[in-house]
Amino acid sequence: MLKYQNNNKTLQGRFTKYVQIDTQSDPLSETTPSTAKQKDLGKVLVEELLEMGITDAHLDDFGYVYATIPATTEKEVPVICFCSHMDTSPDCSGKNVKPIIHSNYQGQDLVLPDDESIILKMEEHPDLKDQIGNDIITASGTTLLGADNKAGLAEIMEAASFLISHPEIKHGKIRILFTPDEEIGRGVDKADLKKLGADFAYTIDGETLGSIEDETFSADGAVLTINGVSTHPGFAKGKMESAIKILSDVISALPADCLSPESTELKEGFIHPVTFGGSVEQAEARFILRAFNDEELSANGELLDATVQNIIEDFPNSTYELKITPQYRNMKQVLDQYPQVIECGIEAIKRAGIMPKQQSIRGGTDGSRLSFMGLPCPNIFAGEHAFHGKQEWASVQDMEKAVQTIVNIASIWEEKA
Repeated sequence: MLKYQNNNKTLQGRFTKYVQIDTQSDPLSETTPSTAKQKDLGKVLVEELLEMGITDAHLDDFGYVYATIPATTEKEVPVICFCSHMDTSPDCSGKNVKPIIHSNYQGQDLVLPDDESIILKMEEHPDLKDQIGNDIITASGTTLLGADNKAGLAEIMEAASFLISHPEIKHGKIRILFTPDEEIGRGVDKADLKKLGADFAYTIDGETLGSIEDETFSADGAVLTINGVSTHPGFAKGKMESAIKILSDVISALPADCLSPESTELKEGFIHPVTFGGSVEQAEARFILRAFNDEELSANGELLDATVQNIIEDFPNSTYELKITPQYRNMKQVLDQYPQVIECGIEAIKRAGIMPKQQSIRGGTDGSRLSFMGLPCPNIFAGEHAFHGKQEWASVQDMEKAVQTIVNIASIWEEKA
């Protein structure tokens, strides 16, 4: 079987080009995409797809990129979609990213030059132990890298180019979908699945080499608004009820030794405040609630509500509003009904010479919601690590294996048809 090889470093070139385009999403924006700059990358991707010869590549008004790799077989093969997201996390700056390539990594500490206090150490990043001799890409120390999920974008683009230039590889029709706003939980809000026309999909948005993830958190978002009592601070005794202080008390009263990201692992969920602001009269905090099953997720919401009620009893003239909104659900509930999707992914990873790692992810992907929208969609590794922060890194060699896995998936579905 013909195997992908990154001999001319086009994969690395695509990736370093994409990460330098600022695409941070904005959870406070009400537009789609939440930031217009995400379309800047979308336009680049469309141009490159058209240059490959993919004639239907286009960017829609909502910032989604759609494209088709035509079938090279006469068999009736399910239509497979490969999906990655264009936005980067609002948690850390994505402006003026300077990608740095650390060639032939030998286990040393990686000190990032624009802020030498940012150091990647093997003991803090265990996956680096498997990267000896590989090429590691980081940012320069003042921004995130954007490997989440521009590694996936580069890999899908590279696989598309390889398949287009090698029509002798038999595969069915392949659809490409690049989404905005995944990092703020709105990645498929405006995705047109009828236009997409896929039967099954794979997001390329995972971490460790060989991982295939068929289980995610179930997730809700919560907005807590405290309405306090404001008065002149010089005459406030017995009158003022500061919304800021009430909200601070609520957050302080939440469990610290459990149910927080800092104290949980594996399949433990959490209640996590992500924004906080306001005034004496009114203050607001936004939370994300996470659990691997819906019952625990509901219990987390109830605990948050009970905590607010307990605190606000001491402030008789203040009120609160807690609004909890579903974001996504554990995709395993759907994927267990379509075992062939996982089986093909596992076989593709094996054919790339890698030991598959079927696992859960303490997070979510576009595949979580796509699965519940009728498009079963597990998550495949992309070689991205330490997401959402200045220590984010990616492995060029792991990215190459992801490209080969994508190509293998396309071939295996054709073989099994």
